[in-house]
Amino acid sequence: MRLTASHLAARRSGRRIFSDLSFTLVPGEALMVTGRNGAGKSTLLSLLAGRLKPDAGTITVEDVGEATLPECLHVVGHRDGLKSPLTAEENLVFARDLLGAPTLSPRAALEELGLGHALKLPVAYLSAGQRRRVALARLLVCRRPLWLLDEPTAALDTASQAVLAHLMTQHLSEDGLVIAATHQSLGLEGTRELNIGEAAAPRAATSPLTASAPEVWW
Repeated sequence: MRLTASHLAARRSGRRIFSDLSFTLVPGEALMVTGRNGAGKSTLLSLLAGRLKPDAGTITVEDVGEATLPECLHVVGHRDGLKSPLTAEENLVFARDLLGAPTLSPRAALEELGLGHALKLPVAYLSAGQRRRVALARLLVCRRPLWLLDEPTAALDTASQAVLAHLMTQHLSEDGLVIAATHQSLGLEGTRELNIGEAAAPRAATSPLTASAPEVWW
């Protein structure tokens, strides 16, 4: 999967948030989106997820067959998006059944994040860091090439951040893509950075596109 954003602009409540934002992401690459609070990091992720329509510009995907962009991505927002009365397992089963392409079982996914003991616990009983790990476990219960992560390390202790870095590294090694809005390092080697408010393109050069027949999402 290859993803290209060309001259994107976003407007919220009548105010232009950012404009002329472009980047290309190819298999095995991670992009760290940085910037001050309110610069538009979360808005960019919402554009990529299809939750918002850009004010200008296009989002193009290639090498995804007949799939649409929303069918190719996971989103873990700054809110965990979990149902508190349901157990950790029930939340993951729901995500797996909704998204399709199952990979790891809920138990195995939670064990990867050091939370296997919480399988049968209602999410309401979990700490903020544990809830975050349940939300991240959704990335593992079904296969999708693009991970959109909004402050993925929020509420995570140092050990859990290292586990997340390992999971992202493994995903990238399997030709996955990661775009993360964050205020701190992801713990990944070779991560490119897009600073909204300072530059209109990532600091590292992008690889040229070679595939044909792209799908223009917007």
